[in-house]
Amino acid sequence: MKESQTKNSSDEALRVSVLSEALPYIQRFAGRRIVIKYGGAAMAHKTLQEAVFRDIALLSSVGVQTVVVHGGGPEINEWLKKLGKTPEFRDGLRITDPETMDVVEMVLVGRVNKQIVNGINQLGAQAVGLCGMDGGLIKARQLGNGSHGLVGEVSSMNPDVLEPLLLKGYVPVISSVAATANGRSHNINADTVAGELAASLQAEKLILLTDTPGILRSKDHSASLIRQLNLSEARELIKKGIINGGMTPKTECCIRALAQGVAATHIIDGRVPHSLLLEVFTDTGIGTMVIGRS
Repeated sequence: MKESQTKNSSDEALRVSVLSEALPYIQRFAGRRIVIKYGGAAMAHKTLQEAVFRDIALLSSVGVQTVVVHGGGPEINEWLKKLGKTPEFRDGLRITDPETMDVVEMVLVGRVNKQIVNGINQLGAQAVGLCGMDGGLIKARQLGNGSHGLVGEVSSMNPDVLEPLLLKGYVPVISSVAATANGRSHNINADTVAGELAASLQAEKLILLTDTPGILRSKDHSASLIRQLNLSEARELIKKGIINGGMTPKTECCIRALAQGVAATHIIDGRVPHSLLLEVFTDTGIGTMVIGRS
């Protein structure tokens, strides 16, 4: 009995310690803006989904103005296969012909977006689903020479549409589908949208949920996690090839956001439950933070 009581007392003390550690961060970020890119394993597994939704609801409840940008590649692939269409990629980007674009728009805007909104709302927060076309939030232009079909990049942002929502405490949830000047829907990389949106909102933080612990010095050793980098160090690691593969565009996204005024960017492991709260509200954090200067 005494051992059980001692354990319970220890658990309670730990909970109180965690709350106490979080207090200065809660005070610091109340009223500030954080943009979260949600995707990967955190989107695919129900337990992780619920943890992310709970983290977002908590951030909102303590006054953090939170914006969520999401992908949905695996679900797009599933629906394409149901329609007898094989997903195609080139240089890491989806080849998006008109038929594929119809599926992308249906899945991201009509299905995934509303699932996220519903999940957050079930926890007492107030989420609102949007895509780039709503209120002219995102203007797109065709990527490169059109070799990837209806794949776009951000031409401009109109964050004014989000201002009244954020001021009223709503959580905008944004799918990365936007239209070009001629009104044609295009699919845009969600990391890119999150970075550009964070810059246009002058966000305090941009957080990318990934399927890795963060930026590693060696991909074979998670113990080689780099906790913090500045802009010049991040560029140098890309140049040396230490940052490579899929981590390169994510790091470049962080670099662009920082160069446009975002205070700090984070690449964290979405496979760890409550990784958002661990990164924002604890001293040690959990992933890699990239900042403008040391």
